Amino acid sequence: MLVEAFTQGPSCIHRLDPRVRIAASALFSCLVAVANSFPVLAIACVIAVGLVLLARLDLAAVGRRLSVVLGFLILLWLILPLTYEGDPVGQVGPLVWHRPGVELAARISLKSFAILTAFTALLATMTVSTLGHALDRMGLPIKLVHLLLMCYRYIFVIEQEFRRLNAAMRIRAFRPRTNLHTYRSYAYLVGMLFVRAAARAERVHQAMLCRGFQGRFHTMARFPRHAGNRLFLVLTTSVMLGLAWLEWLH
Repeated sequence: MLVEAFTQGPSCIHRLDPRVRIAASALFSCLVAVANSFPVLAIACVIAVGLVLLARLDLAAVGRRLSVVLGFLILLWLILPLTYEGDPVGQVGPLVWHRPGVELAARISLKSFAILTAFTALLATMTVSTLGHALDRMGLPIKLVHLLLMCYRYIFVIEQEFRRLNAAMRIRAFRPRTNLHTYRSYAYLVGMLFVRAAARAERVHQAMLCRGFQGRFHTMARFPRHAGNRLFLVLTTSVMLGLAWLEWLH
């Protein structure tokens, strides 16, 4: 199952209204995604790290989460400087690194770090159910909210079903190889997984109707309004406007 390691804490970030955090993370990510100025991207990285410190998250755990994209970034650094033409900045044998490729790889790396770090501080500090209900309160279509909540609830059930089917195949002496029998067997496995998932979905739907489900999930959680939410919104808006102005200057 997904481990919600950052959802509990005494920090000021944890006490913020989830809707405020969602709005701030969306605004921040959009601004960083369209920015091209290195000073703006560097400041965005500092802001993202500051949010992590405010949330009092385990820096080692945050680093492990960010390391997931490290392989992709390394691949970019290996390819982009060699494929973009422009002023050379270095050469090793027949390989020439060009300045436009290096700058592009650096921009992508800074954007990825800033956005993922900010998302970790603002969104990973709430549970998926809280995220779903906050999106519902913000006016997201209820079907999308239900899709998010139900996928989170039952994706682990489908994974367990896949493991059982895979174990059954191995017990019957199945060994994957690069041949037609292997491809056909995996196709049968996926097909059976869809059949069982559809049957389980029908049973879950009937059980929900029996329990009085009327098209909406209810929660006891409340999103109280307090001065911290307004202060965070004012600070976030001011910082975003400052970054946009700095980007416009460059």
